[in-house]
Order: sequence, then structure tokens, then C-alpha cells
Amino acid sequence: MFSVISPFFVKYITPHVFIHNLICVIWQEADGTLDCISMALTCTFNRWGTLLAVGCNDGRIVIWDFLTRGIAKIISAHIHPVCSLCWSRDGHKLVSASTDNIVSQWDVLTGDCDQRFRFPSPILKLQYHPRDMDKVLVCPMKSAPVLLTLSDSKHVVLPVDDDSDLNVVAAFDRRGEYIYTGNAKGKILVLSTNSQELVASFRVTTGTSNTTAIKSIEFARKGSCFLINTADRIIRVYDGREILTCGRDGEPEPMQKLQDLVNRTPWKRCCFSGDGEYIVAGSARQHALYIWEKSIGNLVKILHGTRGELLLDVAWHPVRPIIASISSGVVSIWAQNQVENWSAFAPDFKELDENVEYEERESEFDIEDEDKSEPEQTGADAAEDEEVDVTTVDPIVAFCSSDEELEDYKALLYLPIAPEVEDPEENPFGPPPDASAQAAPQEDGSASGDKKQRQPSSDGGPAKKKPRTTTIELQGVPNDEVHPLLGVKGDGKSKKKTAGRPKGSKGKEKDFPFKPKPFRGERPSYPMKPWAWDTLHGPTHHGKELRIPFCSVLFKCIHIL
Repeated sequence: MFSVISPFFVKYITPHVFIHNLICVIWQEADGTLDCISMALTCTFNRWGTLLAVGCNDGRIVIWDFLTRGIAKIISAHIHPVCSLCWSRDGHKLVSASTDNIVSQWDVLTGDCDQRFRFPSPILKLQYHPRDMDKVLVCPMKSAPVLLTLSDSKHVVLPVDDDSDLNVVAAFDRRGEYIYTGNAKGKILVLSTNSQELVASFRVTTGTSNTTAIKSIEFARKGSCFLINTADRIIRVYDGREILTCGRDGEPEPMQKLQDLVNRTPWKRCCFSGDGEYIVAGSARQHALYIWEKSIGNLVKILHGTRGELLLDVAWHPVRPIIASISSGVVSIWAQNQVENWSAFAPDFKELDENVEYEERESEFDIEDEDKSEPEQTGADAAEDEEVDVTTVDPIVAFCSSDEELEDYKALLYLPIAPEVEDPEENPFGPPPDASAQAAPQEDGSASGDKKQRQPSSDGGPAKKKPRTTTIELQGVPNDEVHPLLGVKGDGKSKKKTAGRPKGSKGKEKDFPFKPKPFRGERPSYPMKPWAWDTLHGPTHHGKELRIPFCSVLFKCIHIL
């Protein structure tokens, strides 16, 4: 069963203690799945974990109400598959990227597109600024990261260590003050977000002083730690304060090195828990999740999904011990086992393991306890005179940052759902009946201009404003790149040989008695009959090719045998 944890419970239990106690419990293999109708490719939680946005291969964005496990909204966002999603800080906006190099910003409440950006190369990742909704960090393929400003549609290309190396990943830190970039040579650059100046840098090296490529950079929601997923199949955890202290060309040591020593598993996706005390990594070979404790680096649990499936994305709930993973187009939810305790309790709330004979005290049922000592008047009187405030709502600590005292009351935590009307009005946005009668055409055939202005749109709703599209020009970026989700380039011929007998081989002559002959002239178009879906090319007759139905060929073969 799926249990809902109230904000009152989260308020008085810190996320660290809450997650630590539940991690130690045996995790359930699967808490359920979310059916998005189409195949899911990527997912992300909002800041509070109340909504889960899922990008699908048909271009739609499905927003789930995570408390009720129901679909709250479906946005027909793109034509091509959605490859990356990110929520704004207040939850009102959602930015998405598709495999056709389009970046769009969406209004979550209305589902309208605010604006679009067209890039010359595929988008690998995008991220909102943690504190400024007007800035979006975009990581194009074979290009340096780009910092977009949504208000004026301007962009800034971030500086890289080497112009020839364009396989660069980037991420904002927890508060958006710095941007961390990593390239294929293992070089990490720390840039100031406002000025794009280099603040610190270091190189990730292996034990033999060889460099390794940076695959991804992820920051924790709490604290100053961040992890780096590298090509040598090791997850390194660093402290951001130490990186800034070392400065340029520093040599910081990682806090932890996490890896699978037995299977040498490469990692597809890594992220922190809500409190930053645990790290989950998804295997690139199978549907398996590895959970480590960050402080000591020990492996806590391995969650195994269905065999034969490949992992696409992993997301940890911001305040609860719940993990969402995507494989084979299905969103799987992982949670802990809910252990029910049906033990008996004594009147003093002491747990009883077995039946115990109750010993009655001598003064238990007396109206006045003669042996009871007199309480101190100062403490009792002070408690009675204290006023209880029942109107002030204290902020939930789990939803606030360390530098915040109040919650954002304008934030979008849930989506309202309107009831479905069985018999809606034919023209709910048009003029009333009286007005339409008054606006009837005159004798000369002319109609009123107001009636044309109040015509509804084709979908029955008010006319929507067409979003603005901005083309981003990047120098030296190839335009023929294909997104990794779509595979290799289609125009190039593969050098691998296909298994089995190639098409058009001589072995087909043994299967059918009719040998096709090449025809040099024009092929006339013949209508295909329903009973002749599969046809063979037979001998020519008077310069025209005969088409023999497959059923007749099969009948003749049987007759010969």
C-alpha cells in the first residue's frame, strides 16, 4: 500500500533522521509503476516532491500528482521525444528539451508555451537557475554550455578549457552562484554565474595519473557536496568549499570514491537523496540501483528491477525515501517496506511482548492521592497562563533552505483538476444568445465586426498566443548530429555485418520456383488487391512485368510437391 506522510509529520522530524531510519529498513523491491500511456524517457520532481513530470517519446509531458498517483495534467509539448526536463523554483514553470533541438518553457497551470529556442545541435541537459527563474543552463551536444536569459532571449556561451574539446557537461551549484563544467579530459572549471570568470579549477585523475572523461555533475539539495560521474566507473564526491579554497589548478582530494568493485559497473545516472546523506546510482547495463551512505561510503542496498531492461533515468524524492526510475518506458517507484506493529501497550505506553499480570498500586483508584508530592507552583502556574497560538503557521523545515526563514506561499504545490462535463455548451466562449440575435447579418449581407472578434478557437477555447521562437546561433557546431536517444547517424553506412543471410542472396532461388528478371523500363502502377498483399515479380510479357500473387505461388509449390 502507498502511504501519504502529512506535512505535520515531516515538520517535527528532520529529513536526515527520517531518511536514515527508513533506509535501514529493508527496501521493498517495487512500490508500483506509473503508466504514462506512452513510453517514458526522463522524469524529475518539483522542489517539494508533490508533482512528478515525465517526458515521453511521443513529445508529451505527463505531470503526475505524486500523493494520489494520478495524472494531473498532460502537455502536448513537442513532436519529437522529450530528452530533458527541469522545474522552476516556484513550480509554476517547466522547461523541456526534445531531440529535434528545441528548448521550450511551459506554464504548468495553463499548459501554454511561453517561448521556444532552436539550437543547431541536440540538447543533452538543461537546468533552471536555483534562485533566478530568468536563467537556464543548456548543454548542447558537441558545443560549449550556453546560459540563456529568458526575458530578452539572449545567450552567453561559457568559456571552456580547450576549444577543440566540445564534450562538456555543466551544472549550477546549490544556490546558483557558480557553474561547474567538466570536459572529456577530466578538467573541472568553476565559473562565476554573473561574470563567467574562472574562479577555481582542478583535474580528475585516476591512480596512474591518467585523466578520465566527465560524464555528469550533480549537486546535493542540502550542504555543499557534489558528485562527479566519470568514465572510469568511479563516482567521486567532493566538498564545494574545498574546491573554492584550492583556487585555480588545485589538487583537492575527493571525500568518497564509490564504485562496484566486483562487476565494474558503469553508471548511467547518479543523484543525491533529499538530505544529501545518501547517493543512488543507476547501472548502465541493467535495471539496478545502488545506494551508498555518503559519510562512510558503504553500500547500503542494491535494488534490482526486471532483467533484460536498461535504465534511462533516476530521480530521488526531495523529502521522502522514495526513488523513481525509468526503464523500458515505465516509471518504477521504489520505497521501503511498511512494517505494521500490532503489539499491545501498557497504560504508560510501554510495549508488551507477552501477557503480564498487572499489579495495582495502593493509591491508584483513590480520588485524592495522599502520597503524591505537591507540585511546584511556579512551573504549573506558568504553564496554565501561557497562551497557545493556533493561527500562526510555522514553515516546514524540510521545504526551506538554510538561508530562508519563510516558505514561498506563491509556489505551485498541486494542480487543480476540474470535473469533466458530460454535455458542455457548444460555444462557451462565444456571445450569449441575445447578443448573437442582435448581431445577425443585415439586409445588405454585412455582419457585425464584434461577432468576428469573439469567435472561439478551433479547439473550443480562447485563442492562444503563438509562442515566440528564437534561433540560437553557435559557431563551429555541426548541424548533422543525432541525439544519443535516437542512436547513430542514419546517413552513414554501418561497417558491422548483419547476422543471418543477407537480402537478395542466392539462397532464395531454392525457396521459390520463379526467378525475377530485371526490367529496364518504367514500372506501371497497378492497384493492389486485398488478397495480394505479398507479390512476386514473375516473367515479363510484351514488355510489361507480371505480378503473381503470393497465394498462387504457394498453391503451385504445394501442387508440385
